[in-house]
Amino acid sequence: MCLAIPVKVEKILVDDIAIVDIGGVKKEISVALIDDLAIGDFVIMHVGYALNKIDPDEAEKTLALFEEMGVLEQAMSDHKAE
Repeated sequence: MCLAIPVKVEKILVDDIAIVDIGGVKKEISVALIDDLAIGDFVIMHVGYALNKIDPDEAEKTLALFEEMGVLEQAMSDHKAE
C-alpha cells in the first residue's frame, strides 16, 4: 500500500532534500515542489516527494486516524523499504 502521509520536516539539506520524521523513522525526501519550507513544517509525502505543506493540527489528526485504522504502521514499513 502506498499512501500520501503527513511528515514533519526535521532538517533541510542542500539540493532540495530534507530529512523528515515518519512516526520516528527518519527519511530523506525531495522538497523541490515546496516554497518557503522551514524546520518543523508538516508536508504531505508521497513516494519520496513532498507535495505540499499541511497545517500541523490537520497533520496530527490525519496521523492519529491512520494509526487508529492500522495503516500508519504499514505505511512506515513501506517507506523503510524505499
